[in-house]
This record gives sequence, C-alpha cells and structure tokens, in this order.
Amino acid sequence: MPKELRKRGKKRKKSQQEEDFPNQGQEHEEPSGGPSWIISARQTENVNPEVPFGYIDPDIKAYFRTVDDQMRAWQDEEHTPDENIDLDPNEAKRLFFVAALNEMSGKERQLATDPECSVVLERVLYSMDDFVRRVFIDSLCGSFEVLIKHRFASHVCQTFFSVAVDTVSRETRGIVAEVPEPGDRGELRTLTQLILDICDEIAPTFPSLIMDPFASHVLRSLLLLLFPIALPGELTPQKFVRSKKSTAWKAKQGTMKSVFSNEKGKGNETPNVSVPNRFRDVAVRFMRDLREQLSANEVRALAANKVASPVLQLLLEIEAEIGEEASPDSLMDRVLVGMITSSKMAADTPPEPSDFLVTLLRDPTSSHLLETLVSRCPDYVFTQLWSAYFQGKLQRLALHPVANFVVSKSIERLDSNQLKDALKELSLSWDKAIQSSRTGVLRSLVDRAKVLGCREKDVCEAVFTGFGLSDLGVRTKLVPCALVLKNLKEYEELPLTEEGLREASDGKKPRRKKDAPNPREPTVQGALLLQSLLKLPEPHCLTVVDSIGSLSVQDLLVLSHNATSSRILDAMLESPTVPFQAKRRLVTSMIGHYHELVDDRIGSRVGDRFWAFADPYLREKIARSIMPQEQSLAASYYGKFFARNLNLYLLKRRPDEWKQLQSKSKATTSGEKAEQTSVSAPTPLQPPSVASLPTADKKAPSPKKSPRKRDPPADEIDVLFDTALGNKIKRAAIGQNSVAQDKKALTDPHMQDVLKAVCAAPSGEDGHPKKRRKR
Repeated sequence: MPKELRKRGKKRKKSQQEEDFPNQGQEHEEPSGGPSWIISARQTENVNPEVPFGYIDPDIKAYFRTVDDQMRAWQDEEHTPDENIDLDPNEAKRLFFVAALNEMSGKERQLATDPECSVVLERVLYSMDDFVRRVFIDSLCGSFEVLIKHRFASHVCQTFFSVAVDTVSRETRGIVAEVPEPGDRGELRTLTQLILDICDEIAPTFPSLIMDPFASHVLRSLLLLLFPIALPGELTPQKFVRSKKSTAWKAKQGTMKSVFSNEKGKGNETPNVSVPNRFRDVAVRFMRDLREQLSANEVRALAANKVASPVLQLLLEIEAEIGEEASPDSLMDRVLVGMITSSKMAADTPPEPSDFLVTLLRDPTSSHLLETLVSRCPDYVFTQLWSAYFQGKLQRLALHPVANFVVSKSIERLDSNQLKDALKELSLSWDKAIQSSRTGVLRSLVDRAKVLGCREKDVCEAVFTGFGLSDLGVRTKLVPCALVLKNLKEYEELPLTEEGLREASDGKKPRRKKDAPNPREPTVQGALLLQSLLKLPEPHCLTVVDSIGSLSVQDLLVLSHNATSSRILDAMLESPTVPFQAKRRLVTSMIGHYHELVDDRIGSRVGDRFWAFADPYLREKIARSIMPQEQSLAASYYGKFFARNLNLYLLKRRPDEWKQLQSKSKATTSGEKAEQTSVSAPTPLQPPSVASLPTADKKAPSPKKSPRKRDPPADEIDVLFDTALGNKIKRAAIGQNSVAQDKKALTDPHMQDVLKAVCAAPSGEDGHPKKRRKR
C-alpha cells in the first residue's frame, strides 16, 4: 500500500466473519430518504448564491486580468503610441478590444458575478459602441432579477445603465447601429426595446427590490435613465446614484473612460439627454405600482430605511415632476403623515407635529428625504411645515449636526416676512454657529436675501456679529477671520507654526500643505460664505472687497496658492455686483509678483483668470513685468504654461502686432468679436488732397484695390493730376519748369499743395518720381 494511503495507529486484525462476507453490512444500509431504488421526483439543485451561473475558468480570469491592466494603462494615458505614423493609433486598441469581446462571448453572466472580472466588465463597457452594447445586454436578458441582487453583478448593471444614456439618446434621434451580419440567431433588439423588456422583467418584484441592499442602487440608475431629472445647479444628480463609500471605492479603480482617442472622455459628456416617452411612462408606472401595492405605514417604513430611502426620494421627485404630489394619498402625502389631505379639508387648522417627521429631521439618512419634501411640496404645505416644525425651534435646529441641512434647504423658500422673523430668532446664536462651524444656515440666509432683494443689511450684520466685527474699523479682518471660522479675538490669538514663522522671516513662499495641522488653514464653509457675500448688491459686498484689498501682496499669494481660498478671488472677478475698478485694482496689485503667483499648481490657474480679465493695456504691463523672470518661468513646471500664453517673444520683436493679437483675443473672450474685428481692421488712408478735391463733371475713376496688394503713392498722384489737369501737362515734364508754363493750374489752391509735395519728393534719373518697391 502506498504511504499516503496508510493510516496512523495500531493495525486492527479483521475477524473471520468479515473476511468471509466483506459486503454483508453494506447490503442492509439504506439512505435516510428511503431505499436506494427510489428516485425522488423533485431534484434539489444546490446553487451557490455567490456564483449562481458557475465559476469562471482560472485561465480566462488570468486573461481578463491582463485585459484590465492594458485598458487601465490606456485609460490613464500611460500607453505610448506606436512610432509608425502611417498606422491608426486606435487600430491596435481596436484589435485588442475585439479579441477581448470574442473571449467574453457566452461567458457574460459568469464574468459579471466574479469579484475580479466584474470590474473588468465595467471598464470594458465604457469602450463599447452601440452595437456591442446591444449584444452584451441581450445576453443578460432573462437573468436581471438575479444579477441586480448579486453583490458584484449589480455594479456591472449600474455601470451599464449609466453609459447607456448616449446610445438611447442616439436611438431616440433615429441613429440606430446597423447589424453587421444578421445570421441565424434571430433579430437583435434595439437598446431602447431591451431596457423596456428589462423593466417588464423586474416590474413584479419592484417593491421588494427596493429593500435589497444590492439592487437598490441599480434601481436608482435605472430610474434616472428612464426619467432624467435636472436638479438646479446639477447636470447629473449623482447623489441619487452612489454613496460616499461607493464613490471612494470607485475612485480606487482608476479612471474609467473610452480607450479610443476619437471618442468622448471624462467630463465631455453632453448634459442634454433625450429619451423616448415610453421611458417616462415606465418610470411613472413604477411609482404608481408602488403607491398601489404598499400602504401608508409601509411607505413611511421605506422612508426610514437606509437602503430604500434614496429610491423613495427619487420616486418623490418623479411624482413632483408629473404634478401628482398635491393629490390626496400620494407618496408625499403618506410620508408627510396626511398633511396634504388635512390641509385641503381644514386649511385654517394648523397641523399637529408628528413624531415621525421629527425623527426624519434628525436622522442622517432620512434627512435627505425630508430635504426633498421641503423643496418639492406645495406652497401652502410648506407654510404649515415651517410653522409646525421650524419656527420657534431655529436656534436648536440650526446648531444640530444633521437638522441644519434641512433648515438651510427650507430657507430657500422663505418670503420676506418669514426671512425677517428667522433673522430675529437667530440673532443670538450666530457666535455659536461660527464656533461650531455650522455656517450653512447663515449662507442660505445671505443667498435668500440676495434673491428677494431685501434684508441684505440685516444678513451682513449677522455675519459681523458672528465674527465679532461690530466696529467699522476692524471689518477689514473679515476675510482672514471668515476663512478660518474664528472670531476676531480667537483669530488674533492663533499661533503661527514654526515653519510658517521661519518662511515668513526668510521671505519665502509658504507651502500649501504641511505635516503639522495649520491653525490658519482656510475652511470650505468660510470660503462659501464669502462667495455668497460677494454676490450681494454693491453697498453690501464692498466690505469683502475692501477686506481683500487691505491684504498685503504676500497674503494675496498665500490666498491664491490655496485650493479653497483661491475660489474667493474667482468669485470676485465673476460677480456682476463688484465694481470694475475693484477688480482692476486687484489685478494691478499683483504686478511685479506674477512670477511668484503662477509658480504654483493653484496659483497658475488664478494667474490665468487675472490674465483673462485684464484689458490689452494691463496685459502689456503684466507681460513686461514678467520679462526679467522669463527664464525662470520657462523652467517652472507650472509657470511655463502661463509664460507661453503671454507670447513674450512677439512682444519683444513686434509689439504692435502683439497688441493687435491681444485685442482680438480679448474681444473673443468678451463676446464682442464681430465689433472689435470691424474696428481693428486697418483701412488704407486717403491723402488729404484727394478728400478735399472738388468734384468735376466727370468723376475720377476709382480703381478697385486688391486686399493683398497696396497701390503705391505715385499712382494716386497720377490719378490726381489726370483728374485736375487732364492732358495739358505731360507726366515726363513735371518739374519746376513745367509748373511755370501753366498758370491756370496754379490758380487752384489745392493744386499748389499737391505741387509742393511733388517738388519735395526725390526724382529719378529719368525725371519720374521714385516708386516704392513692392514687397
């Protein structure tokens, strides 16, 4: 017996009965389910939920791991193109991509449920054309109910619904990809029809899928595809699609975009999406089915659930878009505990506060749903919501870590009287709001005052009170105090870091990031508050402008080199209420220090903004101040782009041409290209004598001038003499003697001026005046 089959321990000798009848005991053994000759009619299949379609072959996994590495290199633009210029740069990628698709054929379900290959499928989806997308999704039809509930395949489905928007938009416009070879596999449906079939497949289990932790985010992407919602200030409502955790995990996978250079990349997607009307009808059908199948208590349970609440929020948006939010027993009415129905039945009776809505107000997940309710509910319902849940409780809610976001959203719908009452109620809590960094409510009040055009002075006083700047003489410290969210007393007590003191004494540029935490590091909340203040009308925004103007050049450099605080300078240049003189004063104050400004990753962007704002005269001053540092900027990693934009070589050699170039570029950026082009176009100047020449009976022929060829001055003089003297004097005899022969010509005062100019001109050997050489 081989060693690997031997058992440890003392060998037991067999009895004589076992040696004579070795199979005696096995004949009477029967399975627990019955005799061995009975076969059960119901065959139970042990399907592993982790791999419902089977495992993928290890060799195929290794191949797709290579595909992922290669495509990631192309998407990150790390792949160097071939040196052969005659070869299409996308040809090698296309061949590689076709080989991967051929290997993928027939294994789509297994690859989608694999933890490693599912990421590869997501990356491949961005490079598929319309036909390949149709083939891919057609292979998954019939299994979507299983796939969207799978841990890994759900992300593949979500990515597909995100990238399918472009294909659906093209098919809506009538651009349908042709099938290369029909074959015998049947008709290939369009992507629009495939998505409609997928909706029919998951429609019976839609209410249960909302509660599934993996299927809920897929339903969000599907609903956004069926019913695109353009929120104010957002092109794509990403807050409905992915959570912060999912977004962070997605960022670790690298850039995901098409590997082909002639296609759109990241950030170039068209915001205008056109979908067929059938898509909107399906989304509305999902919303109505949920409203019919679930009771009011079940809908409120969805609102409090962390998984289902984002889907319900999106369904509330769809309900508000079609105008059914104000109807009794709607989804919004159920979440608001019947407030819409009660307000219609008894409009004068104020509703009693509900514990359910109070819980939603302080819940980190459900508060987002309450923000949607506050922004989408009818006006009369909002008035009751404000009086029942917010008015009289603003001091406590404005400082709550969760409820302050709902209060900020509610302030966007206040009228002038409600805004006045809110400012009065919150007048004693601004210093606590600044200390706790809860500035969202204050910023919303500033924005609402700007929209309504009233109470601007009151909101400015609220800002000054919060930062301890009640005295007029210390309000120049508004920008430094607001950026660090400290009042004046705390700001003056802030210590400088040892590195900052050393760099300040040496006169070097301070760094943006340090190993130790910087107590003077700008905050996002303070920068957003200052940007809102800059949008106020002129008398109220000047406080921030004067505070920026009081900063030294070194402080402005520190402000410009920070990614957060530099946005304040952008808002100042973009704000239509800030005076033009203040913007020009800001750009002029940096002259002599632009080489320090642009020698930074963030500062180079600020320098480009300043350059785009400057007029041609100011641009020349900036360019000439940078000339001594041209060599250092050329060696700078960031400053070389700014120096290249200045075109200093042309300014040194041909300054007039440089000025014309800057005038045209400024006209293009300001939207006055046509007007500036007509003004700056040079026209040939006529001699004064021709302009003042009296008209004769027969007008002088005006020869058409070629735009590329200038007529020499001698031809103009010949035309002048032909008009005034006719054939009385020959051109070859023009001189001092020929002038004395014709006294009639001398009587004309205009002719005397012309003759004096001719006499002063040098003459050639043959008596003709010298003509200019043609270039």
